[in-house]
Amino acid sequence: MIERLAAKKLVIYLGESHRAGAHPLSDALLHLLQKKGIAGASLFRGVAGFGRHRVIHTAAILRLSEDLPLRIEAVDTAAKIEEALPEVLALVKGGLVEIGDVVICREGPVDET
Repeated sequence: MIERLAAKKLVIYLGESHRAGAHPLSDALLHLLQKKGIAGASLFRGVAGFGRHRVIHTAAILRLSEDLPLRIEAVDTAAKIEEALPEVLALVKGGLVEIGDVVICREGPVDET
C-alpha cells in the first residue's frame, strides 16, 4: 500500500549575493527552516539563470559569475509552512517565494538505517 500525504512545498529563489546581515541569505533561510521544525529543506545551486532585472548569471568558464541562482525547497504540512512563511518573507527582499500543493508518496515505512 502506498501512503499518500497532502503537504505544501515552499520554494525560494534567490542569488548567491543575497545577504542577511553578514551571512549568506541561503544559510539564514536554512537555519530558520530548521529552527521552525520544517521536515526537510534542500539548497540547489543553478548553473545559469536570470531574475527580474533580466541579467543572465552563468557558471560558464569564460564568464564566471559570483551571483549564481539558488533555489531552496522545503516540504512539510500546510500548517508548518504557513507558520514559517512570515519570517521567510521578512528575510527575502529581492527573491521570489512560492508555495504549492504536493503529495508525498512513499511505500511502507521509511528505513532510517
